[in-house]
Amino acid sequence: MSTCKTSSGYRGCSFLIATAVAALASSACGHATAPAPPIPEVVVTEVVQRDVPIFSEAVGTTEGFVNAQVRPRVQGYLLRQSYGDGAAVKAGDLLFEIDDREYRAAVDEALGNLARSQAALKKYELDVARYTPLQAKGAVSKEELDNAVQGARGAKAQVDAAAAAVETARLNLGWTRVYAPIDGVAGIAPVQVGDLVTPSTLLTTISQIDPIKVTFPISERDYLRFADRIQASQRKQTGADDLTIEMILVDGKPYPRPGRFFVANRQVDVQTGTIQLQALFPNPDGVLRPGLYAKVRAAVVVKHGALVVPQRALLETQGRYQAAVVGDDEKVAFHLVTPGEQVGDLWIVDQGLTAGERVVTEGLQKIRDGMAVKATDASPMTATTTASEG
Repeated sequence: MSTCKTSSGYRGCSFLIATAVAALASSACGHATAPAPPIPEVVVTEVVQRDVPIFSEAVGTTEGFVNAQVRPRVQGYLLRQSYGDGAAVKAGDLLFEIDDREYRAAVDEALGNLARSQAALKKYELDVARYTPLQAKGAVSKEELDNAVQGARGAKAQVDAAAAAVETARLNLGWTRVYAPIDGVAGIAPVQVGDLVTPSTLLTTISQIDPIKVTFPISERDYLRFADRIQASQRKQTGADDLTIEMILVDGKPYPRPGRFFVANRQVDVQTGTIQLQALFPNPDGVLRPGLYAKVRAAVVVKHGALVVPQRALLETQGRYQAAVVGDDEKVAFHLVTPGEQVGDLWIVDQGLTAGERVVTEGLQKIRDGMAVKATDASPMTATTTASEG
């Protein structure tokens, strides 16, 4: 191995050493490790233990508590509508008037027939009164007296028939004025003044809407879950009033006044496996009208000490549910869980979690088992809202 002895040789040796050091440094830089990825940030919520009411829901339709279809009892031309469409009416209010001239004439005719029958009866009664003492003296025959008696009986029957005809004619005349049979809201009349109406013509419909009725079907299973409470409510037993029912309208807003169970149908529909129930809701301001969509729900049972988490905390894969739990070491551990009922935006967890554990609710897509995370608790407002719903 040669050495550098001259000054120029030393300068050349120094250059070689510097070149070698630069080459080694360049080689070292080429094999440097990449920087570690940032720790993912997630939002966590504590598993809460509390009593949770389990609701049964159904979709129904509002109906009038009583619905009366108003039809005429006689045929004729409609002369007058005495109420405003959609107005509130009272039982006995005049609604419609039908041309009564024909029926007034019928009353007069029936009265004339009655008077004629009464005159015939009077004649036969006088004959009987005159023939009776004469027949005893032999002045008239027994046959003549019998004919007078039978004539009086026939005339009496004619009088009764004529009196019935008068009553019928008067009823028909009275039916030319149509009155409200119940209190309620009268609908828009499908007929107009001048129309020829008959007993089959629908003049209007009146509905009692305070309270208003909601009819809805429930499954046999749901019915059996609280059949005892339904029967108690129908019998008005103690404790039946706690079966309150909530209603949500088509706009998604809950109706502010709670309802109560009213009645269950007598049988289950064998084709659908459901039974019809009815509930009553106060409607003092008349906002609710028949025919509205109504989703109703009632707390059929309370699950005591249930563990609840937000629904977004559970990850479902091929029918298996997991929850990402962040431990004290800020590392993620995925737990297999058994979910129960869904209540609002919460999910009851039957197995797999314990109260107080922190589960990931946001950021599940960027973590895996055993990974370190930077956990942020859900805001108190969000946590409180989530825990209180359902």
